[in-house]
Amino acid sequence: MKNRQPAGLVAVAAAVAATFVAGCGYSLAGRGSFLPPEIKSIGIPPFINRTAIFNLETQLTQKVRTEFIGRGRYQILPEASGVDAVLTGEVSNISVQPASFTPQQLASRYIITMSARVELRDTKTNTVLWENPALLFRQEYDAPTSTTGGIPDPAAFLGQDLNALDRITNEFARTIVSAILEAF
Repeated sequence: MKNRQPAGLVAVAAAVAATFVAGCGYSLAGRGSFLPPEIKSIGIPPFINRTAIFNLETQLTQKVRTEFIGRGRYQILPEASGVDAVLTGEVSNISVQPASFTPQQLASRYIITMSARVELRDTKTNTVLWENPALLFRQEYDAPTSTTGGIPDPAAFLGQDLNALDRITNEFARTIVSAILEAF
């Protein structure tokens, strides 16, 4: 003879299991948020640029704003006043270093490194919701060469440098927004 469980006990067990699964903190990637529910608007004023790279702060700020807007959950404004939270950032350094060399001892690959700090502050309570004072981003890229004996072409090098800068600012924006919204 088989042992049958009462229907009520099975229903209670299923409800308890569903409660644990629902409360485990999982959400679809890119859709979660660990910010307080009262945060509805985020101000993102221009970041501070302490480097010699022209217009870097504009590029970073715009990409972070676009990444937040793409998540579709918060109203993003370009100012620090009249918002529930404000995101501030400062790029302190960018360096370009050779990573590998040709047999002629010319640089064939470079590493671009960017260091920054970012803080998200609740404007109502003046508390820090998220911060990272020591962000570090790296991108590698090949030094382009001309067709004459492997000598670097300066015009092509500058174009490649801008591509690396574009990649590093994209990575910066994705990483910052994911860290803030998904608490990683």
